[in-house]
Amino acid sequence: MDDLLYIGALGAPFGVRGQIRLHSISSHPEYLIRHLRTVFIGPKRIPHQVSRLYMHKPGLLIIQLQTITDRDAAANLRGEEVYIAAADAAPLAADEFFYHDVIGMQAITDSGENIGEVRDILETGAGEIVVITRRGRPDALVPMVRDFIVAIDVGERRLVIRPIAGLLD
Repeated sequence: MDDLLYIGALGAPFGVRGQIRLHSISSHPEYLIRHLRTVFIGPKRIPHQVSRLYMHKPGLLIIQLQTITDRDAAANLRGEEVYIAAADAAPLAADEFFYHDVIGMQAITDSGENIGEVRDILETGAGEIVVITRRGRPDALVPMVRDFIVAIDVGERRLVIRPIAGLLD
């Protein structure tokens, strides 16, 4: 099931009829609300049919699953991770990508020098940080802003960085 994307985690029940709070990380919740029919829940990625999904407030959706009809059953799912099929995700714009597409890319400078491999993307309050593993050196931390990241080539599996003095030291 490598074609699943994490979209959030289930929270407390909402009401008494089995609705559940879904703390979503999706940047396109409106697309999910209109199109999502199946979610995969928990470590075993068990499929569940969605009977209703709506926005409660930014970052918080309310989900109703066909097989969950009371508050106790909803409470049993609290804390479980929720995934969707990659095919169910909103189409990406030309300059958009999924984080999992960037992990494992080769990071190079705009002059062609190899830096290392992208190990992770950290989300901070100020923005995203690319973590690059380097041989024999500490990881490099590069803010994911256009001043530094000049290209992300998903097809070539390359992340191109324009370093400034001290960025990679």
